[in-house]
Amino acid sequence: MSTVQMDDTSQPAITDGGEDFVVVHRSSLKRKNRMEVDDAPDETGKTTIQFPPAKQANVGQASVKDIRKIRIPPHRRTPLKENWAKIFTPLVENLGLMVRYVPKSHTVEMKASAKTTETGALQRGEDFVRAFGLGFDVDDALALLRLDELFIESFQVEDVKTLKGDHMSRCIGRLAGKGGRTKFTIENTTKTRIVIADNKIHILGSFQNIRAARTAVCNLILGKPPSKVYGNMRSLAARVSQRL
Repeated sequence: MSTVQMDDTSQPAITDGGEDFVVVHRSSLKRKNRMEVDDAPDETGKTTIQFPPAKQANVGQASVKDIRKIRIPPHRRTPLKENWAKIFTPLVENLGLMVRYVPKSHTVEMKASAKTTETGALQRGEDFVRAFGLGFDVDDALALLRLDELFIESFQVEDVKTLKGDHMSRCIGRLAGKGGRTKFTIENTTKTRIVIADNKIHILGSFQNIRAARTAVCNLILGKPPSKVYGNMRSLAARVSQRL
């Protein structure tokens, strides 16, 4: 019959037939905490965590090891070659980035250099190249480098209304208009730039202007008459301009 005995160290020893078995308690593994913890409690009685100070060399500078890769669609590779000088010049001279085009993978790679002083330079450069890849002109995409309040919003026709076959083709035709008249009217009224790529729609502009253009495009997709859409769009744009 087995008996359990307690020794001086409070560890149970199991004896069975003259053999002693000692139960070993595994110590819990503790992770090494590299952050400094202040032992003095605060007003609430809880200890506070103090982070080590950031290095001065990394303050205000982009990471040199960070590399951004933007894949260029097939229909934008030829325009990229034709406008390559207009694309890499502001990236190198204004933002201080290193840029190259890799023909094998059809990607534009960029990374920060020693001359890069702005923290968000790499992200702004990526947004600029990505906007060109979506179909915007170089001059329109350059506004992303100069202005901070510009954004790009993308959505599909199916997100508004489910259309297939000829219905989708007619819807895209109504959005563009004869000779692009409808699209140009929306752009000029809302002060935005619109790209219609198959069933995808990309809008470049400020937040309020994108909202006005998106409302007009969605109304056209839902089947409202263009004349009514124009009237609502002009009234909305007038209210937005008065707020600004």
